[in-house]
Amino acid sequence: MKSILIAIIAIALFSCSPGQQAAQAPAPPALPVTTVASGNQTTYQEYPASIEGTVNVEIRPQVSGALDKVFVDEGAFVSAGQPIFKINEQPYRAALNNALAALHASEAAAGNAQLEVDKLTPLVANKVVSDYQLKTAKAAYQVAIANIESAKANVSTAQINLGYTLIKAPVSGYIGRLIKKQGSLVSPQDIDALTQLSDVHDVHVYFSLGEKDFVAFKEQYPGASLKAKLANLPAVALLLSDNSEYAKQGHIDMIDGQFDKTTGAITLRASFSNPQGLLRSGNTGKIRLSLPHKDALIVPESATVEMQDKVFVWAVADSNKVKKLPITIEGRSGNNYLVKDGIKAGDRIVLSGIDKLQEGAVIQPQPVAADKAVAVARN
Repeated sequence: MKSILIAIIAIALFSCSPGQQAAQAPAPPALPVTTVASGNQTTYQEYPASIEGTVNVEIRPQVSGALDKVFVDEGAFVSAGQPIFKINEQPYRAALNNALAALHASEAAAGNAQLEVDKLTPLVANKVVSDYQLKTAKAAYQVAIANIESAKANVSTAQINLGYTLIKAPVSGYIGRLIKKQGSLVSPQDIDALTQLSDVHDVHVYFSLGEKDFVAFKEQYPGASLKAKLANLPAVALLLSDNSEYAKQGHIDMIDGQFDKTTGAITLRASFSNPQGLLRSGNTGKIRLSLPHKDALIVPESATVEMQDKVFVWAVADSNKVKKLPITIEGRSGNNYLVKDGIKAGDRIVLSGIDKLQEGAVIQPQPVAADKAVAVARN
């Protein structure tokens, strides 16, 4: 019994020895750590946009009649002054002939009235006839002159209406869909236009900013007035519907005079050159605005954790203990967050392996250069 008791005591002492305790305690995990750096960064914001030609007009008839000819096809390019449609001109040519005939009749009547005045003038002078007859003749002559002016106006109207039977392109551009075909009856009262004509050598791209975004937009660029700020704005990019970037950059050249009361947004316009006609009226896309950030704090996105609509990083404090800190994000640049507050330049944060960390845990920091931090965080 004595020997058994001695063995039990020896085993108990061995299990309580410092070496055994050290073997049981796990070593602190080795995790990559980087120092938060600051630098100049550019972030981008995208806004839905609609594209229109600099001139986008509806082609409508100004007189009624049958559509005799259609000189162009849908999608064709036309030059300013080029004929597009021809309306049957016969009724309007007949109206012009009637107006000319009425003019000639009025001129003849005026001639007769003048002859009457010329005949009565010496007779009145010699007191052969009364002065009343001469005054009546002169009044009739004035009426005949007025009838001539009215007839001339009718001739001009008939000529204008006849000219309206040939519809020409008011500007150079591309023809849209042809709603009416040859032989159709057309009228100025028609709901639908004959077609639309778009001048897309240059295009206007319209997009909207909310009130908050617009205030931030104005504060980021120098200038005492909106006109001065427009002159200092950087070029903007246009993303097409397939998210490809349009080859040419544009410039914001117009800000609407007031906010839309319904949407609470204000409209801006950017102009783009379109020499090859790749953009057409009705296209949609996105305007990408670049926003410069000076001395921004840069943190890899994958070195953060999001909980309850807040973003946190694990900061390394004294004695290599980690602490979870909330941060405020002001933008994104690639795979990096730009931090507004919560940390400062020079703070150390854990890059990866953060999913199992607990408050106050001790780690073995493995320093990583700031320029390699993103690659490490991804892994």
